[in-house]
Order: sequence, then structure tokens, then C-alpha cells
Amino acid sequence: MNDIVTAPGDSPFRAERSARDEAPQFVLPLVARIERAAPPARTDALETAARAVLVLLADERARGEGEWADAVRDWQDARIRKVVRRARGAEWRRAEALPGITVTGSTAEVRVFPPVPLDGWPKELAKLQVSGTDLDDPRPPAAPDPDVPTLWTNPHLDMTAGKAMAQAGHGAQLAWWELSDEQRTAWRDAGFPLAVRVADPADWARLTGGGLPLVRDAGFTEIAPGSPTVVADHPALRRS
Repeated sequence: MNDIVTAPGDSPFRAERSARDEAPQFVLPLVARIERAAPPARTDALETAARAVLVLLADERARGEGEWADAVRDWQDARIRKVVRRARGAEWRRAEALPGITVTGSTAEVRVFPPVPLDGWPKELAKLQVSGTDLDDPRPPAAPDPDVPTLWTNPHLDMTAGKAMAQAGHGAQLAWWELSDEQRTAWRDAGFPLAVRVADPADWARLTGGGLPLVRDAGFTEIAPGSPTVVADHPALRRS
């Protein structure tokens, strides 16, 4: 799922370009393992994708003088595009052979790779399908712990799992940007606990108006430009 989010200070609408649009465009590849016989649960796939983005951002290779740092900086200087593709069997094994990080949930496996230019995908990833990421939960997920960062998705939007995985990753990244170094370290050391849940329709207006990081989609796939998709409710960012 090819997905783009606006960053704080940007216009959410495609018609209005900014300096981020003029910069070289990079994309963060995410590959979800979806085997025919044992697909992951939808919520676990969303949470694992969000955690994968955080794991990459916190990795020493993505920071300072690390081997991925230049690519990560170039990616974050432009639109924070993410593409979620699926793999199974030999496709997954080929993807795992490329530099990246595999993050595992209770049922899901997601591998995140350092950002690549829009037209510079490794052939092993370029061949993978974007479609086919429609997943279900075998049972409704439990209410999240209020002390755990929660990414609330828009209850008024119908998103495929691939789209929602990218949006959850965007939400986690916006929360990461808002945290202090000390708060980032604490989250990382705890293993990046988080939950992804569909917001109650009655709560959505409150969540989007509460000053928390809000993802607005650029509108290239599935939904209209400027649509609010995810609110990142990290306890450290809540107003007292």
C-alpha cells in the first residue's frame, strides 16, 4: 500500500506543494508476511507494522553516522512515504535476505527496510504485491491499557489492512517526533509497547481536537486528501 502522510506544518492537501515535495522523494518499505494457511490477525499486523517503524527509527544504523542514516534523513526531509507489500514462502525468504529488521507480533511478522528512492526499489521487493492485505481479527481486540500508547484509527473510514498498517506507522512516527530524547529512550527500552484500535465514533472529535499528533493522509490511495486517519495518543503527550 503506497501511502504518504503530511508532517506537522504541511498542508494536508495534494494541490498545495511545499518544500517537502521539491526534495528527492524516498519511501520506507514494509513487507508483511501473509501465508495463505496462516494469515496474521489484522490488529496484530497493524501494531507490528507501527512497532517496526519505531524500531527502525531507534536503530543505531539509522542515526548519527550509521549506514542507514543518510537515507533516513533524506526520507524524513521529504514526505514520509511508506509502502506495505505482502510476501509468503520463497518471497519472504528473499526479503529477509536484504538489509532490514524483522519485527514479530503474536501472529504477525513485518520486515522494515531502510528508505529507498521512489524509483530505486530492490528487485526482490519491487516484485511483491501491494494488494491482498485484507485481514481480519478472529475476535474483537480488548480495550487498550490507558498507560500504553494507543494509535486510534478513524472509525468513519474503511481502510484495507495494508493502508491501515501504513497509517499506524505514520502515527507512531509522529508520536516519536514529538517525544523528548529521554521519553524516546524509555519507550525503546520498554520494547515499544503500543496498541492500535478503532476509535469510538463518539470519541473521534475529542481525540482529533485534543492536540495529539494527528495523521492526515495525502490522498493518493483509497481515501480523500486531507482525511484524518490516526491519532497518536501517547501518555507523555497528553495535556494535563
